[in-house]
Amino acid sequence: MALFGLSAKTAVCSCAVFLFLCAARADALPDAPAPATAPAAQPASAATAFTLQQAIAAAVRNDPLFATAVANRGSARLDASIARGALLPNATASGIYVYTQPSGFVSKDAPPGLQILPAFVANDSIHEYWAQILVNQSISAVNVANYRRARSLSEQAGADLESARRDLVARVVAAYFGVVDTAEKERVAKSALDESAGFLKLTQELQAGREVARADVVKAQLEYQQRQRAWADAQLAAERARLDLGVLLFPDPRTPYRLADENQAPAPLPDRSAVAATASHNNPDLRSALAALHAAHRAVQASEAAFFPSIGLNYTYGINAPELAVNGRGGLRNLAYSASVSIDFPIWDWFATADRLRQNQMKQKAAQANLTTTQRQLIAQLNEYYSEARVASDQLQSLRISVDTARESLRLTRLRYQAGEALALEVVDAETALAQAETALADGRLRSRVARANLQTLTGVL
Repeated sequence: MALFGLSAKTAVCSCAVFLFLCAARADALPDAPAPATAPAAQPASAATAFTLQQAIAAAVRNDPLFATAVANRGSARLDASIARGALLPNATASGIYVYTQPSGFVSKDAPPGLQILPAFVANDSIHEYWAQILVNQSISAVNVANYRRARSLSEQAGADLESARRDLVARVVAAYFGVVDTAEKERVAKSALDESAGFLKLTQELQAGREVARADVVKAQLEYQQRQRAWADAQLAAERARLDLGVLLFPDPRTPYRLADENQAPAPLPDRSAVAATASHNNPDLRSALAALHAAHRAVQASEAAFFPSIGLNYTYGINAPELAVNGRGGLRNLAYSASVSIDFPIWDWFATADRLRQNQMKQKAAQANLTTTQRQLIAQLNEYYSEARVASDQLQSLRISVDTARESLRLTRLRYQAGEALALEVVDAETALAQAETALADGRLRSRVARANLQTLTGVL
């Protein structure tokens, strides 16, 4: 019994110690940082690597707005071809057989077999065959002006196509570097989370040694939880950016891909005057507005030409006889030609031509105003993009220095905290300053890349 009682006491003590340890462990669980795990990523070998140029090429193949611009350009070219065809002679072949009821009257002068006349005076015989080739030509100043207008519209559609391509390039650039930026911000958020987790562990160790108060651990816990939420938001933003770029590149935006490394040092900015000269000679918006003005001017000319007469030429060659043969009865030759010239004078159309002229004159004034506005916008965009690219490039070095300074400040503040010379709040502030500096550097890189790409797009380089 004594042995049994001793064993029971030992078991009770062991259980008490075990429960105490469990309670202590449970008390420490909320303070310990949870392991930060990233979502499973696709293997690098299974994802396609895209450079910026390859991404632009893929977007050109898949973008519906660009496809619409291509179709509009093709349609405008065909309209110009159709208008050119209206200036040239056209030929048609015609074959007709006409049967007319006999009238019963006999022609005295007709050869044998053709004495009976048809009932309708308009027809030459009871059996009549038409086999002819008709050539027509219309000479009108309206057709000439319409052809020139169609050519101007074709040039405008070509300029609009290039403008649509550049708009697509701008969207791809923003989405492409947006993926790079959000990935960098995700890395910054993960680094800040690791720094916060390390500081939380340090405060717990110092509290266990009774070197700091519980308040420091609580402050570190709050900072760590905030960093967890910030990292989750950064992951969500990175996933959203990848999907936005995937919409431009693939039929299925969930297709895995990765961006090729493009860490080369950017080339120095060219001289402003050289950029201005290139942009003014290679700007599709300016060409489109100028072509639209030319088209409006041709429309006015076409409306004015409608007040003048037009000439029509007709040439017919073929058979119009009672039998389908080159030579008819009695040695008559059925194969022959006829020609006619007509002239049409406009007299009265209830002022419709004058109204169309006024309409086109108003459109011409609007096209002139649009051209002037486009020129002003080009000047403003050029100065804005160039200044943006220059300022963003100049600020990158300052942002890198700020990151190095914030990292050194955090290191020194941690050393001071371990030595008991700094507060936990100072360490948290230093961690926040480092995260903000790294985020600002990522934003600065994005700003510089997008500004340079916009400038290259404006000048036609990209």
